[in-house]
Amino acid sequence: MCGLVVKHTHHQRMGRMESNTDKGLELALEALERIATHEKECGERWAEAMVELRDLKVVTSNHAERWEKLAWLVVGTVGTTGAAAWAAMIF
Repeated sequence: MCGLVVKHTHHQRMGRMESNTDKGLELALEALERIATHEKECGERWAEAMVELRDLKVVTSNHAERWEKLAWLVVGTVGTTGAAAWAAMIF
């Protein structure tokens, strides 16, 4: 068989093409399954992240309100002390 060229028949070529098509279809279906699973997992994670962000917004808002009260206390104290010192110097 040295130097002989083997030609495939039409049926042999079609059989190989069908098996390639079947493999391609299997790969495509597997990819679609993986994509669907990935989308589901990402959707669940996104929902969890949104809940966490809402909670973080509430906590941050409460924290800001406390610091604002403290800031007004400091401003009021400094203002009162300044006014008292000014009054003591004048009167």
